[in-house]
Amino acid sequence: MEPTSEQIQDLRTKFLQKLENEGTSDLEGFHPADLARVKNTDDWLKRFLLHSELDMQLALQLLWLTCEWRKKFGTNEINETNVRLDYLQDGSFFARNKDKDGKVLLIFKSKKHVKGQRDMEELKRCVVYWFERLERLGNGNQISIFFDMADTGMANMDMEFIKYLIGLFKMYYPDFLNYILVFEMPWILNAAFKIIKSWLPAKAVQKIKFINKTNLKDYVEPEQALKCWGGLDDYTFMFVPEIRSAVPNDRFDDSKKKVHFAEGSPSVESYPTGFGDATTTVDGASLQNSTLYIHPPDVIHFSNKNDEYTGSVTLTNNGDKIISYKIKTTSPEKFRVRPSTGTLVPTASVTINVVLQPDFQSPALTRDKFLIMNLPVSSADMTTQELAELWKQTSGKNVEQRRLRCSLTAPGVVRNGSAYASPTSMDADRQVVQLTSAVSQLTECQSRIHLEIRRTQKLQWLSMIVTLLVGVALIYMYSQSQDFSGHMCFPEERFHTSNI
Repeated sequence: MEPTSEQIQDLRTKFLQKLENEGTSDLEGFHPADLARVKNTDDWLKRFLLHSELDMQLALQLLWLTCEWRKKFGTNEINETNVRLDYLQDGSFFARNKDKDGKVLLIFKSKKHVKGQRDMEELKRCVVYWFERLERLGNGNQISIFFDMADTGMANMDMEFIKYLIGLFKMYYPDFLNYILVFEMPWILNAAFKIIKSWLPAKAVQKIKFINKTNLKDYVEPEQALKCWGGLDDYTFMFVPEIRSAVPNDRFDDSKKKVHFAEGSPSVESYPTGFGDATTTVDGASLQNSTLYIHPPDVIHFSNKNDEYTGSVTLTNNGDKIISYKIKTTSPEKFRVRPSTGTLVPTASVTINVVLQPDFQSPALTRDKFLIMNLPVSSADMTTQELAELWKQTSGKNVEQRRLRCSLTAPGVVRNGSAYASPTSMDADRQVVQLTSAVSQLTECQSRIHLEIRRTQKLQWLSMIVTLLVGVALIYMYSQSQDFSGHMCFPEERFHTSNI
């Protein structure tokens, strides 16, 4: 049943009222692009109502949680410059063609993924990159997940990764899934997919389709199917970056904010971009052209370690020139930053450690911000005094600037985009261990049965040979006995003659 325009408006009103009355856990509030979608886009709200089967309270809860997650994860800022590009380029998952319903296929080449060999958090960011890209491409139209399971085994079955995928559809991308197509799944993974089905609601279980080359045409036309599936598309994977149109920086004039950093730095004016567009630096340069890769891209997560609140951020020089970096904060008296300035040669990285001073309260740090600046220099061997003099004399024209907020991470709270960073993940781990143990036992039993079958086959052949030999011997003995009987018989006339 389709939501009415009145129901969509009701959801919008309830959300904005809750925002006005309760505020958000993040002092900066929700991302301006997401707020703009709530205020101006019916289609997004409609998806939440469809996903919750017109349950208004559930739709409101999911919409709220989604906006919180998108802000914490930095979803609107994700692009090729702040994810692991090598993960996107290796062809382990990519979008190609459509199913019979006209939905784009997000293809996962399972044999290229081995559990534990990649950074899971970076992998999650790459998945969200593709979700966001396809959502923009299709204006929110559904997609189908295609698991190519050919030539896979237990080592390729990453339950944590699959659970994260399912969590994205369940929580943050409503009414976005058309089918989960599982192609050529080995029988040894049947038990794993039984667990996966238990994570899905009943109506979503019906969307899982197990297919092979014979029935693939029921869901994907031959022209849309890859040649390795038995289709006609002779495609060789090559990653192509997304081409995105620019959005004027003043699109959200009402959300401009001024933040003043220490050490006499000028006020920095932030212009949030529209939904899905790349974040701009304060000097207007697109992050697509940024020479400095920052991870995390827009937030420093602080956590309590040994009664000390610490956070870190990693800087990588993506350009072909030597750069100098400098970090400022709105409250220099509250933080210890090491190192706060330095140089980076091309491809080099440095991890900046930030520690909250003991005399300050941890909840207040969410109000603070950091400014990371960089500019090209001629030499990497600069002393501390030379760097200080350099930054005093800079005009600011060649300086790239990035602003990062602070976030306080508590145990069990969603972090780095994990849709299931809670104690319940332990249940999944336990299930995976049990599944692995069961599969190992099953494999061992299969090996024993295989040996028994071979032994039985050998015994059968031996029995047949013995039976054949015994049969031949019996026939031979019978024929010999017949010959002997013939020699022992005499004509009766001879006996009569002798008696006379």
